[in-house]
Amino acid sequence: MSESIADVVRPGYAFEGPALELGALMADATTVVADCPVRIPLAMLNRHGLVAGATGTGKTKTLQLLAEQLSAAGVPVFAADIKGDLSGLAVPGRPDARLEARAASLGQQWQATGYPVEYFAIGGVGTGIPLRVTMTAFGPTLLSKVLGLNDTQESSLGLVFHYADKAGLPLLDLADLREVVKHLVSDEGKAELKELGGLSPATAGVILRELIAFEDQGAGAFFGEPELETADLMRVAPDGRGVISLLELPRLQDRPAVFSTFLMWLLADLFNELPEVGDVDKPKLVFFFDEAHLLFDDASEPFLDAVARTVRLIRSKGVGVFFVTQQPTDVPDDVLAQLGSRIQHQLRAATPKDAKALKQTVATYPFSAYDDLGRVILSLGIGEAVVTVMDERGAPTPVAWTRLPAPRSLMGPADPAAMEQAVTTSPLHPRYAATVDRESARELLAGRLERGAEKAAREHASDETGDKAGGSLEDRLRSEADRATRPTRTKAPARPRSTVEEVVGSPLFKSLARTAVREIARGMLRTGRR
Repeated sequence: MSESIADVVRPGYAFEGPALELGALMADATTVVADCPVRIPLAMLNRHGLVAGATGTGKTKTLQLLAEQLSAAGVPVFAADIKGDLSGLAVPGRPDARLEARAASLGQQWQATGYPVEYFAIGGVGTGIPLRVTMTAFGPTLLSKVLGLNDTQESSLGLVFHYADKAGLPLLDLADLREVVKHLVSDEGKAELKELGGLSPATAGVILRELIAFEDQGAGAFFGEPELETADLMRVAPDGRGVISLLELPRLQDRPAVFSTFLMWLLADLFNELPEVGDVDKPKLVFFFDEAHLLFDDASEPFLDAVARTVRLIRSKGVGVFFVTQQPTDVPDDVLAQLGSRIQHQLRAATPKDAKALKQTVATYPFSAYDDLGRVILSLGIGEAVVTVMDERGAPTPVAWTRLPAPRSLMGPADPAAMEQAVTTSPLHPRYAATVDRESARELLAGRLERGAEKAAREHASDETGDKAGGSLEDRLRSEADRATRPTRTKAPARPRSTVEEVVGSPLFKSLARTAVREIARGMLRTGRR
């Protein structure tokens, strides 16, 4: 039996070009066929792949193994470091008896090696170069996925982004978006948005509440400037090895959809920024999407369509994407169909649901020489996997039960002090360390309110000045009467005058006459305005 499996598998992995070594064929649970290597062509890594398996079966070590070999081949790597274990890629591994025994069983020479690593942290929360994105670049589709909005609310959020763009209001962070939403349900904002359809107060209230809850969970640090430049994920070290960029994801359990959606933004940004290159001898970047099931949980159809489209088209940009998750069924069919390489670690069938998932997993594999592939998957040991990849012609290779070699770097977290030093001495640190807070929607809207308040104050002051200068007719009559009755001192008695002469010539009469004329004129002007 072992000979027949080896005869089927060996020709399928005899590639001429450069390839990553995935290990050697296993004839059964104890027998390794060391002269039957299992490999993946370097040029086929932009056809994407899947690393799946139950918790504790070796997925992270497989990711580490692939990242090491890609770096050695001069290919930059990006990976999310969920548990912190991948930080050890920068540190040479520590040999032990079990590791050496595994290398000997595969006919390999193991040598401890560290690799060039750049540490990133979302918004600087954690140990790493701060990685930020502006709210405008993140966009309403991904944000709606994170906030859990329904279709109507997502449409309204898209309208808010559209308005901000047309009105010249940069959305850089969460505060900017909140202020724009508040503005659009104010009296002034309703008039501005009327031509675009308006925003209901109820929907605005839902969006604002979700944004506040989002920020309370620390998401405010994700958004802002300076925004990451995609070129900084595609660097090569001076010795020619690809730089491995690791993104620390702390507190994943608190807001898992946030992190997976943030990774999706990175992937979409790469797609938008990179030029078309077609088929290449080796990928420009390989992107590992860990805990991929979080991206697809409760996702809307438009969102899933966007992910599938990005994965399908980014291949021509020279980028390979590997989804890392527990079961292949975690990944939608439209995305799964585009994954050319499959590394399947052990699955467990403890429940009817698990048994159904196992059956579905087996159904996704090409023809296998194994009598019962499902049984093989259930019997895999730690560090073993069922593998099939694309050969150099783009055809699937035979399914191979494979023992994977151990990584050459440290299989565990790096020393925190060493990581901190690597961050502070990084050439990227001066560019991204400090937050840039330029004028954006929040300040521009506040400026509008301030200018409006100043204008209203000036108009109010002008009205009060006019009132004080003129006063009401009743007040002025009373004032003139008071002055007329005050005793006055005279040097000599005045010539007696007639009653009419006295009245007409009196200051009171003259003042009353002038006042009456002004009031009549004002009344005529007001009537004319009407």
